[in-house]
Amino acid sequence: MKKKLVSVLLVASMALGLTACGNKDNSANSGAGADNAGNAGGNANVESTEAAGGDDAADAGADNADNAGGSTLNTDTGILYINLASEPDYLDPALNSSVDGGCLAVNSFAGLYTYDNTGALVPQLATDMPEVSDDGTVYTVKLKESQWSNGDPLTAQDFVYSWNRVINPDTAADYAYLFDVIARNGDALAVETPDDYTMVITLNSPCPYFNDLMAFPTFFPVHQATVEAADTEVPGTWAQEAGFVCNGAYTLQSWNHNESMVYVKNPNYYDAANVTMDELHFMLSADDTAIYAAYNAGDLDYIDSVPTDEISSLNGVNPEFGILDNLGTYYVGFNVNDPIFDGKTVEEAAKMRQAMNLLVDRQFIVENVGQSGQVAADSFVPLGMADGNGGEFKQADTSYYDATATGAGMVEEAKALFEEAGFTFTDNGDNTYTIDPALNLTYLTNDGSGHIAAAESMQQDFALLGINMEIESEDWNVFLENRKNGNFTIAREGWLADYNDPINMLELFTSDSGNNDMQLGKGSSDAAPDWADYDALIKEIRNTTDFAARVDLLHQAEDMLMETGAVIPLYYYNDIYMQKPNVDGIYATVFGMKYFMYATKN
Repeated sequence: MKKKLVSVLLVASMALGLTACGNKDNSANSGAGADNAGNAGGNANVESTEAAGGDDAADAGADNADNAGGSTLNTDTGILYINLASEPDYLDPALNSSVDGGCLAVNSFAGLYTYDNTGALVPQLATDMPEVSDDGTVYTVKLKESQWSNGDPLTAQDFVYSWNRVINPDTAADYAYLFDVIARNGDALAVETPDDYTMVITLNSPCPYFNDLMAFPTFFPVHQATVEAADTEVPGTWAQEAGFVCNGAYTLQSWNHNESMVYVKNPNYYDAANVTMDELHFMLSADDTAIYAAYNAGDLDYIDSVPTDEISSLNGVNPEFGILDNLGTYYVGFNVNDPIFDGKTVEEAAKMRQAMNLLVDRQFIVENVGQSGQVAADSFVPLGMADGNGGEFKQADTSYYDATATGAGMVEEAKALFEEAGFTFTDNGDNTYTIDPALNLTYLTNDGSGHIAAAESMQQDFALLGINMEIESEDWNVFLENRKNGNFTIAREGWLADYNDPINMLELFTSDSGNNDMQLGKGSSDAAPDWADYDALIKEIRNTTDFAARVDLLHQAEDMLMETGAVIPLYYYNDIYMQKPNVDGIYATVFGMKYFMYATKN
């Protein structure tokens, strides 16, 4: 059966997600948009500009003097006009877990380490890469002398305060689990400060990605006096309005909520002499049509979403349009404690979810929704991710199904799984079935034409077996809360890696993870899997010193996750953008972070 594409305003993929961020992004990019902020690459991208591999994201058009794309140029050379997403959920680095928030964080805060325009990890506030003990468990980091935006000195104690604040349960940080690799002294992290500019960090065991963790926004410092003066009741309050103290290249001067933000150059930034743009003006919107119109009118210099019906006329034709490598997966998730699984055994509930996994026509989604060379996903851990032992994690024999054949071609296999779960079917005589008992679900997504179109495609897929799926879209912040709290049956998800190691994809689902939207190990449903073994396996992975054995353990963890059917991987991310030819020097990482402080505009 050939499907009808209902939505037409769809965009190609954008990760977030701090970053994670390794987690959530509210842009309507690509049939999706990543969730975390979080993110080398391996994605089969069309017209890749290799922003994370050495070239500026500006390359697709920066040298085009006659502006072949035809859009109007903005010649206000001191200001960069940008759209990344709509209203950010958090600007507090400890609480943010979205890609758009992560992009704002890397331009307004500075950590110990960062990434340069070749994708290499380099010192930021650290003087050099850390000294590491012979057993790989003690890291000594020397800090440069630097200041907060208000002129206060920034010292090693600021990092200790900030990191301990993240793990404090009262902060309720989704990313607190990232600090589990650091040893504890009681309730505090085992981080000593022999002097104001030295940190000695003791890990539980060798960690192959710890340097990258220190570049992640959750590890950025925050100004203690500012935080404690405002966060008397609600964490993150201190950064909910403009004017807060930070330490990055820019400070937030004004914030017209749900409309715009203005960042201005921070004269106290440690590298202020090399910051080229005086101001960053952000348009806050997820309306692809409005964003694209503003770009063509010259009101925006850089965007990372366009309407789907424009992609074919831009891709490979307009030098202002580009595609970046990302390291992440766009997927769908089930709440394993949802009432639709009541009365089922753990095995039967898993078979229901696995059956719906097989019904999803991934090739249709990447070809008709994404349209920018995404690769249909046959695993949760994405293509191109390192294995922590010198190799690539995803191999030819680590697929869980044929991603090019899922959909109508696997209806009979999906039907058989449902029958094993206690359902019966009536053949309607038109290649569809009626399921008994009736199965009705609501698909939760945030606003955005891309997310809606992907949902509509799956709606038609599930209907082949008589499954009725309604689509409900919500404003970004409402969506995040409902998904995090398990107030859904099935929801759109996405994750851009926060660092290049499979543990970052798999530790999302530990029972104590604030990013475990699937509620695995949470709740008391008899149909939900017992998740203690998974938690124990992730702990073992974090603590093993045998990196070859660790790879096998990571594959075991992915096997356990996929056996639950709780996640339906759709495709591996890439990221589209448009950039004016008079702009240069913007760069991005495969983790979805975009850096604007060294851009130029003429």
